[in-house]
Amino acid sequence: MGLSVGIVGLPNVGKSTLFNSLSSAKAEAANYPFCTIEPNVGVVMVPDDRLAKLDSVVHADRVVPTAIEFVDIAGLVRGAHKGEGLGNQFLSHIREANAIVQVARCFDDPNVVHVENRVDPVSDIETVTTELCLKDADTVGKRLDRARKAAKGNDAKEKLAVEVCEMLARHLDSGKPARTAKLPDSIDAKTIVREMQLLTSKPTFYVANVDEKSLGALDKNAHYQKLLAFAAQENAPVVPVCAALEEQIAQLDPKDRPEFLESAGLKEPGLYAVIRAGYKLLSLLTFFTAGKQEVKAWTTVVGAKAPQAAGVIHTDFEKGFIKAEVIWWEDFVQLGGEARCREAGKLAIEGKDYVVRDGDVMHFRFNV
Repeated sequence: MGLSVGIVGLPNVGKSTLFNSLSSAKAEAANYPFCTIEPNVGVVMVPDDRLAKLDSVVHADRVVPTAIEFVDIAGLVRGAHKGEGLGNQFLSHIREANAIVQVARCFDDPNVVHVENRVDPVSDIETVTTELCLKDADTVGKRLDRARKAAKGNDAKEKLAVEVCEMLARHLDSGKPARTAKLPDSIDAKTIVREMQLLTSKPTFYVANVDEKSLGALDKNAHYQKLLAFAAQENAPVVPVCAALEEQIAQLDPKDRPEFLESAGLKEPGLYAVIRAGYKLLSLLTFFTAGKQEVKAWTTVVGAKAPQAAGVIHTDFEKGFIKAEVIWWEDFVQLGGEARCREAGKLAIEGKDYVVRDGDVMHFRFNV
């Protein structure tokens, strides 16, 4: 679906190390600011145990997971909204992302420099957020000027735009992101905000880059606990990850990873939680197709109806949609495939108003 999560934060907090762990596209990681200048893009497979279980029934020629794109964006510093550091590049790259993950350093190490010479994850987050708010305030101010001029002609939408922009301006001036603002609950108001493409309106979650010793004792990591309390104020997820350890895991041969994870006291790579958090933040779900040629995971948005899901596979499927044959994935696995699900009455024929569930195994009937 071409959806992307931008990895942002102050320089040298572990963004590129995290990206290296997420993706086979390797970004340079070094102990100095502005190591990343151009954004690195990696398409990351979304881990999903259901694929293997479906394949155990059909024994397909290939198994294809769904994917999400992560973008490693250059580090930001104070004054970025005015072009300081790599500000203009940073802001243009972040505008293109669908969601944001802010990486914050939550470990002490005198050998790893910090751009502001101190370790304070909340202050790091606030620095980034302030720069984004200042840039958004400029965008809102320009829109407000246009709205005030147009509202003189009794344009109802522009009068609403004045109200929305004034509320947003006050909210942003207080250092709070647009996504937490309480605005008029109307389609027009949402359209006005969406058209401005505000940086701080993007859904956001946080990655706490902790040291290895903290993984089993997060309650004793004061930096992590401080970030957790901060994120709770806006109900944002926080995913603890030891980026350096995750990079080691990613470099191992897959067959050696289980033993390494066990020695580190982990059930799975922490990055799986990062990928799932990004997937959930974008309000995505997974449905499946399962046959002898392939078992494949597909991505659509939460709330999508059957024709919309069909269109993810091919536009012709949506245009000529007739019906969808739907089986719940657990029934497919437990009963042993489509034929037995049909015999047991576990295969449903659904029309264009059917809302797709995460985990549906689907076959589409269409005619063009």
